[in-house]
Amino acid sequence: MATMADIRNGMVIEFKDDLYEVIEFLHVKPGKGPAFLRSKLKNIRTGRVLENTFRESDTFNEVRIERTKKEYLYRDGDFLVLMDSDNYEQMHIDGSLLGDKENLLTENMEVIVSGTADGKVVGIELPTTVVQTIAECEPNLKGNTASGSGKVAYTETGLRLMVPFFVEPGDKIKIDTRTGEYIERAN
Repeated sequence: MATMADIRNGMVIEFKDDLYEVIEFLHVKPGKGPAFLRSKLKNIRTGRVLENTFRESDTFNEVRIERTKKEYLYRDGDFLVLMDSDNYEQMHIDGSLLGDKENLLTENMEVIVSGTADGKVVGIELPTTVVQTIAECEPNLKGNTASGSGKVAYTETGLRLMVPFFVEPGDKIKIDTRTGEYIERAN
């Protein structure tokens, strides 16, 4: 069991029947009353961030998380097939762990799989940016470049996003996986 004094950034704890990573924390010692700890916790499964206050008497379980690099091969029904590049061992992981970021996956992409010590997979991290090809978008009209907005486009994986007017079908673009937004054209 861990206590308030054991908390540190990056630590994963069992809290409210789920796994949370400590993003930041602050020990507060008011002039009157007992000390407490203000923290920001990120849910490992959903990515949602919540703020919580721990008292000195609170205890919780620390969970060891192992992160390993895997290569995404293909989708098999509801599962994603990943391969360990060192020993070529394949594993099937539930596709729902990615949630709405599934359209950012492309074949042969390197991902980081987070799992507990007993082998249970709790999350998949994508690289910060990915390069995809535009499959479909509205045509570029003369004079559109002056406005600050953009147009809707679809990538090869079916991802829908807003891109600048100069982007055409067949262009390769760089996408931020954290927000799902266009960054720039890729070479």
